[in-house]
Amino acid sequence: MRPFDYTRAADTDTAIAAVREHPGGAFLAGGTTEVDLVRQNVLRPDLLVDISDLPLDRVEDLPDGGLRIGALARMSDAAEEPRIATRFPVIAQALLLGASPQLRNMASMGGNLCQRVRCPYFRDATSPCNKRDPGSGCAAMTGYHRGHAVLGTSDTCIAVHPSDLAVALVALDAVVRTRGPSGERTVPVDDFFLPPGDTPEREHPLEHGELITAMDVPATPIAARSLYLKVRDRASYEFALVSVAAALDVRDGAVAGVRLALGGVATRPWRARLAEQALAGRPAAPEVFAEAAGRELAAAEPRPQNAFKVELAKRAIVRALTQLTNGEAP
Repeated sequence: MRPFDYTRAADTDTAIAAVREHPGGAFLAGGTTEVDLVRQNVLRPDLLVDISDLPLDRVEDLPDGGLRIGALARMSDAAEEPRIATRFPVIAQALLLGASPQLRNMASMGGNLCQRVRCPYFRDATSPCNKRDPGSGCAAMTGYHRGHAVLGTSDTCIAVHPSDLAVALVALDAVVRTRGPSGERTVPVDDFFLPPGDTPEREHPLEHGELITAMDVPATPIAARSLYLKVRDRASYEFALVSVAAALDVRDGAVAGVRLALGGVATRPWRARLAEQALAGRPAAPEVFAEAAGRELAAAEPRPQNAFKVELAKRAIVRALTQLTNGEAP
């Protein structure tokens, strides 16, 4: 591990200025992923600015009935917040399924959105990886790729996005609020996660020194009937093979409204818009859910080891929507 400087910021402007002044500067919140990557020489900061004392941990009501969740709110606190659990159960469930209790007590909401991919080649500083070392190649293309993406891939990267929280926020059209050298701005969460394209090293549209301050979740009545379904290799703490964030409004036996997003299958949290369109106004029935899931996964580009994810994702969509239709708990 290379040496680096460390400082603890007392206010937001000081934190932003400190990172901005150092080309290798970075923010440090819970550090549950970042510290590991520094130890592995995957991340090589010259300065870490600890922002854990900043007053960015509140959950506040918005005028429209939505919620503003501070970027430094701990995952455990957000999961137990009654307003989140009642208005947006899909978020609370994604948080509870997203990490062990110990990690949830440390990890921040903003940090969760910015966590790096779990590809073993990214985390092995000696393997080719276009995310870590642009232009070096992607070892997963011909190597071990069972957990990798089948949607949104490119010739440069097939690593899957790891955040459960991000999948729920994408389904609910949340907005990411930031503050940086150029002032404050908002970014729709679906635009916050960039496809790999030819620049897989660039995962977010943040400029250097720009800090996430909060996430706004708009009032979404349909979200009161929502769930997060996570399929994984083991029931204990593990990353998703496939996950589904779903919200459903059924009236007179037909789909009056639906929100769907997928995790574990794509290079970014995947809003399933084709499936949503295919479901609108149709009977709320398993065969209709299966048809819509098939449309969404038709563009999948699986590889030998992860081809099973296509069928698994279809079945997960059907299961999630069926559970919501029947009023079953996840």
